[in-house]
Amino acid sequence: MEILLETERLRLRRFTLADADHLFVLDNDPEVMRYLNGGVPTPRHVVEEAILPGFMQVDPARPAFGFWAAELKATAEFVGWFSLRPLPENLHHAALGYRLVRAFWGRGLASEGVRALIHKGFTELGLARVVATTYEHNLASRRVMEKVGMSLVRRFRLTVEDLQETDTFHTDEVELWDGDDVEYATDSYVN
Repeated sequence: MEILLETERLRLRRFTLADADHLFVLDNDPEVMRYLNGGVPTPRHVVEEAILPGFMQVDPARPAFGFWAAELKATAEFVGWFSLRPLPENLHHAALGYRLVRAFWGRGLASEGVRALIHKGFTELGLARVVATTYEHNLASRRVMEKVGMSLVRRFRLTVEDLQETDTFHTDEVELWDGDDVEYATDSYVN
């Protein structure tokens, strides 16, 4: 098992085929998916044939980037996932992502994992900026970003094409949100 990093309570490791059930459960909780696709469940075949293989891909030139399964160190229980991916327009900038199982919300685990990835990005990976986005009404996700020292830099509207390019399942009848997405960023690690 390839481990990216460990925090006080979390271990971030590479995804394996055995994680299909974890991702299926995560992406089929309507509350988890509420601000991602309106609560639409992700079919198992999409998890197995598209999402999990994408999460398992590793760029040999930049193996410290990608998607990481998060588990509790004490029990190895699946908590969710975190990602750190270089932005194509500037390889010294990276996009941060995370999605946690609802049972682990409100425990500070998202902030703990995000803080560790930001620290790794600036201290080991040579990043100059880390960004993250969410839907404007996703206040819990926004609080995580603010808690780790990220600041709001812009509001924007997603297009149908933008939604279809995300790593989240959307039905063929994609509906645009009646609201903006927001981008947060940091140019330094704040402990």
